[in-house]
Amino acid sequence: MSDMAIKNRAGTVGAPVIRELRNFVGGRFIDGGAPFDIIDPATGRVHARAYEANAAIIDQAVAAARKAVAGDWGTMPLAKRRALLVAVATGIESRFDDFLEAEIADTGKPYELAHHLDIPRGAANFRVFADTIANLSTETFEMDTPDGGKALNYAVRKPLGVVAVISPWNLPLLLMTWKVAPAMACGNAVIVKPSEETPSTTTLLGEVMAAVGMPDGAFNVVHGFGPDSAGELLTTHRGVRAITFTGETRTGSAIMRAAAPTVKALSFELGGKNAAIVFADADLDAAIAGLSRAAFLNTGQVCLAPERMYVERAVFDRFVAGMKAKAEALTPGLPHDAGTSLGPLISAEHRDKVLGYYAAAARDGATVVTGGGVPALAGDAAGGFFVEPTIWTGLGPDATVCREEIFGPCCHIAPFDTENEVVRLANDTDYGLASSVWTTNLSRAHRVGKAMEVGISWVNCWFLRDLRTPFGGTKLSGVGREGGEHSINFYSEPTNICIKL
Repeated sequence: MSDMAIKNRAGTVGAPVIRELRNFVGGRFIDGGAPFDIIDPATGRVHARAYEANAAIIDQAVAAARKAVAGDWGTMPLAKRRALLVAVATGIESRFDDFLEAEIADTGKPYELAHHLDIPRGAANFRVFADTIANLSTETFEMDTPDGGKALNYAVRKPLGVVAVISPWNLPLLLMTWKVAPAMACGNAVIVKPSEETPSTTTLLGEVMAAVGMPDGAFNVVHGFGPDSAGELLTTHRGVRAITFTGETRTGSAIMRAAAPTVKALSFELGGKNAAIVFADADLDAAIAGLSRAAFLNTGQVCLAPERMYVERAVFDRFVAGMKAKAEALTPGLPHDAGTSLGPLISAEHRDKVLGYYAAAARDGATVVTGGGVPALAGDAAGGFFVEPTIWTGLGPDATVCREEIFGPCCHIAPFDTENEVVRLANDTDYGLASSVWTTNLSRAHRVGKAMEVGISWVNCWFLRDLRTPFGGTKLSGVGREGGEHSINFYSEPTNICIKL
């Protein structure tokens, strides 16, 4: 990570190496801003230092982005723009190990997970949208005119301008590039504010952008926090035309209020309290395997995770026993340790939040099938932010842990008796992001899959994604859709041209 200026913070032999993460503006890394520490959640130790972008740095980033849109980047022929995006994908792959180590240091997630999911998808997103933008057509209509003549109407896509990308900490590279790639494919310039807890791979992407010859200002990175910091400065800036955000619903609400005076375009993928439904005719082994992965992948820090599970009474006990065995087979530990299959939560603050829900479940009278506390770990991992994977039964639908998003490795499992009953229970939530239905009855699969009030409804699977399809939530789970042409439609503005023939 040469341009991030790795240096020994303490300056003494044996002291930890602290990476310096500067803001990337106008094609280069710049000095300035107040430093803040980045913590390795697997050990609780500082591993990097980022620099908070102040108002002057945000202004500089917006000016550089606007210049890029008006200049080399915004007016670049599509073929050349696509070639640069493919070069970015290749650049990520050529520095795979650098991205992998940066992602692991920020998140603490197991090596195998980051190796097989986060970094490959981060690169793939640029190739996917380089192809998508080349294969989309626009509308063309021939019309009769009042004077008996003809006119031809056709639409052209134009970039919006400067797009602010505010990305989350749970899948930092994957979800950031999921937004950056289509925005840049459309000719927009982006200013990325990564989560203050996971800024390393976004910063490293700045090095790749510079190395492939991306025009100055087309891609910018600013570090900082939300209120009274880089996040608020971006969302209220008059030079920013659109905001795309993934994160908590309450943060999305705050961004919406901040963006209202300047009427910015908004795309939000927000929280979820997702339901899974298992019918008695399901392949139970497949359902247990799929839903245990769904509940505990990335330590439950996935917006799509099903924290509410409903299982038909005839197979309820078998399903709970199977889920218990899967949870207890998970091994918490350091990312590179052989056998580690469960990482830490992202921070001490988030661990306290999750443990608060564990305590709330106990107060409400839940039966703790397994977990409910903090694992006893030795060595460096003893300082990490780990919790036990946890399963509850015995609570009603109004219990706190059945209503509020927890974002940890946990789920509540409840029995049901009829299809109508379980559809009502699954949809009884303020959220509407995803669901997962398990059945071998084809008619029921179509019927219940369609009845789910969500943006993405899986049947006999979870987390299976075709990147061309619409992705997003309903109700409190978001605004808009991402994926394929849905992303392109958000990041571009159609202009209709009417020519009288």
